Amino acid sequence: MLTRLITTDTRIKVSSTLDSSLGKSCLVDGSPETCWTSQQAHIIQGLPQYIQLSFSSPVTPRRISLTFQGGFVGTTCVVITRSQDATSWQELTRIYPEDVNRAQIFDLTAGEPLKGMKLVFEESSDFFGRITVYDLMIEGEV
Repeated sequence: MLTRLITTDTRIKVSSTLDSSLGKSCLVDGSPETCWTSQQAHIIQGLPQYIQLSFSSPVTPRRISLTFQGGFVGTTCVVITRSQDATSWQELTRIYPEDVNRAQIFDLTAGEPLKGMKLVFEESSDFFGRITVYDLMIEGEV
Protein backbone atom coordinates (compact mmCIF):
# COMPACT_ATOMS: atom_id res chain seq x y z
CA MET A 1 0.00 0.00 0.00
CA LEU A 2 1.33 3.42 -0.98
CA THR A 3 1.65 6.21 1.59
CA ARG A 4 1.80 9.98 1.09
CA LEU A 5 5.47 10.85 1.45
CA ILE A 6 5.18 14.62 1.80
CA THR A 7 4.55 15.33 5.48
CA THR A 8 4.81 18.38 7.71
CA ASP A 9 8.46 17.36 8.26
CA THR A 10 9.28 17.48 4.53
CA ARG A 11 11.29 20.56 3.59
CA ILE A 12 10.17 22.16 0.31
CA LYS A 13 12.27 24.59 -1.72
CA VAL A 14 11.26 26.20 -5.02
CA SER A 15 13.23 28.08 -7.66
CA SER A 16 11.08 31.21 -7.41
CA THR A 17 7.66 32.43 -6.32
CA LEU A 18 5.54 35.03 -8.08
CA ASP A 19 4.40 36.47 -4.73
CA SER A 20 3.90 35.34 -1.15
CA SER A 21 0.24 34.39 -1.70
CA LEU A 22 1.40 31.85 -4.31
CA GLY A 23 4.12 30.21 -2.23
CA LYS A 24 5.50 26.71 -1.84
CA SER A 25 3.17 25.81 1.05
CA CYS A 26 0.27 25.99 -1.44
CA LEU A 27 1.71 22.94 -3.25
CA VAL A 28 0.65 20.57 -0.49
CA ASP A 29 -2.10 22.36 1.49
CA GLY A 30 -4.87 20.24 -0.07
CA SER A 31 -6.87 23.25 -1.21
CA PRO A 32 -8.00 23.41 -4.86
CA GLU A 33 -8.12 27.21 -4.49
CA THR A 34 -4.40 27.79 -3.81
CA CYS A 35 -1.32 27.22 -5.94
CA TRP A 36 2.40 27.82 -6.30
CA THR A 37 3.33 30.01 -9.24
CA SER A 38 6.91 30.68 -10.30
CA GLN A 39 8.17 34.00 -11.55
CA GLN A 40 8.60 34.71 -15.23
CA ALA A 41 11.64 32.96 -16.61
CA HIS A 42 13.48 36.11 -17.75
CA ILE A 43 13.26 37.60 -14.24
CA ILE A 44 15.24 34.73 -12.70
CA GLN A 45 17.64 34.17 -15.58
CA GLY A 46 15.43 31.75 -17.52
CA LEU A 47 14.24 28.21 -17.11
CA PRO A 48 14.47 25.75 -15.46
CA GLN A 49 12.08 26.17 -12.55
CA TYR A 50 12.11 23.52 -9.82
CA ILE A 51 10.48 22.05 -6.73
CA GLN A 52 12.90 20.37 -4.31
CA LEU A 53 11.84 18.03 -1.50
CA SER A 54 14.00 16.92 1.43
CA PHE A 55 12.45 14.05 3.38
CA SER A 56 12.95 13.69 7.15
CA SER A 57 13.69 9.98 6.76
CA PRO A 58 14.49 7.76 3.73
CA VAL A 59 11.54 7.07 1.41
CA THR A 60 10.98 5.09 -1.79
CA PRO A 61 8.74 7.11 -4.14
CA ARG A 62 6.53 5.16 -6.53
CA ARG A 63 4.18 7.78 -7.96
CA ILE A 64 3.99 11.54 -8.56
CA SER A 65 0.68 13.36 -8.97
CA LEU A 66 0.74 16.93 -10.29
CA THR A 67 -2.17 19.29 -10.93
CA PHE A 68 -1.17 22.27 -13.05
CA GLN A 69 -3.09 25.26 -14.31
CA GLY A 70 -3.53 24.79 -18.04
CA GLY A 71 -1.35 27.23 -19.96
CA PHE A 72 1.25 27.23 -17.15
CA VAL A 73 2.41 23.60 -17.28
CA GLY A 74 5.93 22.31 -16.91
CA THR A 75 5.81 20.28 -20.12
CA THR A 76 9.25 18.69 -19.71
CA CYS A 77 10.22 17.62 -16.20
CA VAL A 78 13.37 15.83 -15.08
CA VAL A 79 12.95 13.92 -11.82
CA ILE A 80 16.26 13.78 -10.00
CA THR A 81 16.93 12.12 -6.68
CA ARG A 82 19.52 11.89 -3.95
CA SER A 83 19.90 8.56 -2.15
CA GLN A 84 20.53 8.42 1.57
CA ASP A 85 24.26 7.77 1.00
CA ALA A 86 24.89 10.11 -1.94
CA THR A 87 25.76 13.78 -1.86
CA SER A 88 25.02 14.43 -5.54
CA TRP A 89 21.79 14.32 -7.52
CA GLN A 90 21.07 11.59 -10.11
CA GLU A 91 18.45 11.62 -12.87
CA LEU A 92 15.72 9.07 -12.18
CA THR A 93 13.40 9.72 -15.12
CA ARG A 94 11.79 12.33 -17.35
CA ILE A 95 8.07 13.01 -17.40
CA TYR A 96 6.05 14.98 -19.93
CA PRO A 97 2.89 16.51 -18.42
CA GLU A 98 0.07 17.54 -20.73
CA ASP A 99 -1.16 21.13 -20.89
CA VAL A 100 -4.39 20.43 -18.94
CA ASN A 101 -6.13 21.40 -15.66
CA ARG A 102 -6.43 17.94 -14.10
CA ALA A 103 -4.31 15.71 -11.90
CA GLN A 104 -1.69 13.80 -13.87
CA ILE A 105 -0.09 10.70 -12.39
CA PHE A 106 3.36 9.38 -13.27
CA ASP A 107 4.77 6.08 -12.01
CA LEU A 108 8.34 5.95 -10.73
CA THR A 109 10.83 3.11 -10.46
CA ALA A 110 13.08 4.30 -7.64
CA GLY A 111 15.05 1.30 -6.49
CA GLU A 112 16.60 2.46 -3.24
CA PRO A 113 15.41 4.71 -0.43
CA LEU A 114 15.93 8.42 -1.05
CA LYS A 115 16.51 11.46 1.10
CA GLY A 116 15.71 14.01 -1.59
CA MET A 117 13.81 14.56 -4.82
CA LYS A 118 13.79 17.46 -7.24
CA LEU A 119 11.32 18.12 -10.07
CA VAL A 120 13.12 20.28 -12.64
CA PHE A 121 10.81 21.86 -15.21
CA GLU A 122 12.95 22.48 -18.29
CA GLU A 123 10.10 23.75 -20.47
CA SER A 124 6.77 25.48 -19.86
CA SER A 125 3.61 25.84 -21.93
CA ASP A 126 3.60 29.52 -20.86
CA PHE A 127 5.36 31.94 -23.19
CA PHE A 128 7.10 33.54 -20.18
CA GLY A 129 8.17 30.21 -18.64
CA ARG A 130 5.90 30.40 -15.60
CA ILE A 131 4.75 27.20 -13.86
CA THR A 132 1.56 26.97 -11.76
CA VAL A 133 0.95 23.88 -9.61
CA TYR A 134 -2.24 23.49 -7.56
CA ASP A 135 -1.35 20.15 -6.04
CA LEU A 136 1.74 17.97 -5.66
CA MET A 137 1.55 14.50 -4.16
CA ILE A 138 4.33 11.93 -3.91
CA GLU A 139 3.31 8.42 -2.89
CA GLY A 140 5.51 5.49 -2.02
CA GLU A 141 6.97 3.49 0.85
CA VAL A 142 8.54 4.66 4.08
